[in-house]
Amino acid sequence: MSAKKEINRAVGWSIVLSVLMMVAGILAIIVPPAFGIAVTILLGWLLVFCGAAHLAYAWETRHSGGLWWGLLLGVVYILAGGYLALQPMAGLASLTLVLAAYLLVESILEFILAYQLRPLTGSGWLVLDGIVTLILAIMIGWTWPSSTLWVIGTLVGISMLFSGMTRLMISLTARRLAHDFQKELHEPEQGAGGIVEVN
Repeated sequence: MSAKKEINRAVGWSIVLSVLMMVAGILAIIVPPAFGIAVTILLGWLLVFCGAAHLAYAWETRHSGGLWWGLLLGVVYILAGGYLALQPMAGLASLTLVLAAYLLVESILEFILAYQLRPLTGSGWLVLDGIVTLILAIMIGWTWPSSTLWVIGTLVGISMLFSGMTRLMISLTARRLAHDFQKELHEPEQGAGGIVEVN
């Protein structure tokens, strides 16, 4: 009984988290600039903490060599993170341009992979994926810097929405399986109880 309550509680919290992720995703799609700035600030602080960790690690391992490179890497992380955290709008514009470049490179690699796998069934999907990715990269790059206001927030929102939906479906399936398992456990016990009464 205690195990059943624990499972139900865990699944319940997972469902709540799923709904919150979906709501946050919808809000990010509706108001992408706010979420884009929030993502930029969060990424900035993560880079600052990573830079601090690099500095600490470089100092701790200074006797094994590579001290200056480790310190330089840590400083670069801190400067980049500080720039994103303190100048979120400029940082968001930079991230948008980096995203466009990333999508362009990804589309080229997908075309190359599709060409190499062209005899195989389904390689056409790679071509389609490459075309869509290329169109998205061109669209972001062509409309930059005005695309800064919607790209990051919208993509984060779509990701959060679909992650929330996926988590919700998995949670509901887990709850159904746990319920079926508990039902199967009780049925043999009832049957065994009936046999004891007859004897």
